[in-house]
Amino acid sequence: MKKLEIIIKPEKLESLKNILDDCEASGLMITNIMGYGNQKGYTRMYRGTTYNVNLLPKVKVETVVADDAAEKIVDRVVKEISTGNYGDGKIFIYNIEDVVRIRTGERGADAI
Repeated sequence: MKKLEIIIKPEKLESLKNILDDCEASGLMITNIMGYGNQKGYTRMYRGTTYNVNLLPKVKVETVVADDAAEKIVDRVVKEISTGNYGDGKIFIYNIEDVVRIRTGERGADAI
């Protein structure tokens, strides 16, 4: 099993949800976050004063899927979400040793 943390621009969330639904990801968690990387933000003017905005809004989507589904999801996200510009996001992939569903006590793939 793999845990995917997918960080994207907020406007790409619906596209990502469609990809995850098509790949039969059984559940996901969505968190609004802020950050910056290579983009380094942008400059704004407010009442004659220039200021830098370096923390940009992002969305973090987390899901746990089977190993084969993880590669399929990564390939589709890279192909369909990418604009080729800075700020498209990142995907972090973690190995999951075990999962336990609290309600029933199921473990492993049955608990996803």
